[in-house]
Amino acid sequence: MSAFTPILRSSFLYLSRQPTLRRWVETSSAAGRFTKRFIAGLTLDDALRVAQKLYRERTLTTLDHLGENVTVLSEARAARDDYLGALNRLAELGIGATVSVKLTALGLDLSEQSCFDNLAALVDRADAMGSRVEMDMEDSTYTDRTLRMVHAMHERHPNSVRAVIQAYLYRSGQDVDSLCATGIPVRLCKGAYQEPSDVAYPAKKDVDANYARLLDTLLERGTHPAIGTHDTKMVARAIASIKRLGLGSDAFEFQMLYGVGRDLQRRLLSQGYALRLYVPYGTAWYPYFMRRLAERPANVAFIAKNLIG
Repeated sequence: MSAFTPILRSSFLYLSRQPTLRRWVETSSAAGRFTKRFIAGLTLDDALRVAQKLYRERTLTTLDHLGENVTVLSEARAARDDYLGALNRLAELGIGATVSVKLTALGLDLSEQSCFDNLAALVDRADAMGSRVEMDMEDSTYTDRTLRMVHAMHERHPNSVRAVIQAYLYRSGQDVDSLCATGIPVRLCKGAYQEPSDVAYPAKKDVDANYARLLDTLLERGTHPAIGTHDTKMVARAIASIKRLGLGSDAFEFQMLYGVGRDLQRRLLSQGYALRLYVPYGTAWYPYFMRRLAERPANVAFIAKNLIG
């Protein structure tokens, strides 16, 4: 990894937190030109069209109605209602999709009880339709509160939630052990936020090593783990472990982001592995989009090409 990459990553993560720039970019008439690779569209109908197309291509989806860190409880209730609407439409379509939600979109910054109530409504609906709510992990200041919600919702409906664990956090080994012991499914990812060095591994090689350790634990002791990575070496390592353990195709799934690593996605499908894509949509796309640019310099080159072309 070049010395420039960490600087680029830090710059995009800094920009992702700038509200004035966010307001200007999200209302730009040119936004669609450079977001279409990673964002399914601005509306639920846009996302459903993408989900149906992917389902015809043997790819499952999890829909993320973009939005985080709401500032009033009415916005949290609106986010809940948007997700309930998505779950109702997904139940009608029967395409095996789940939803992914950030708890700050449901009011975690404002009231844990209100967030719990909003989340419970989603988990109740997902359980009734045989689906699942995947609780996205945000930055490390939310980890404890998010995991408390995960455990509470698992007690409410054991088959209808999945936690997300970020491999760059030092604490994640203990969190994975706890989730495995409770039988809570986990999506393992590397992590996409700017974290201090006393909380997270600053070096990529250490994040990768921890990801590999956590992956082994989840494949050996976890409940239907989701392998969230676009790293071809990590995918190959996961497949080797899957074969060594003799795991059936229904024991795990790969998860990737919409618009990222398409060649790798096609290879996994051709080999018969279950694949679920994280499909984001909505008008509040800026923070998510900037984190995607921070993750891979190739994404920046793609956007530049679309702006020029």
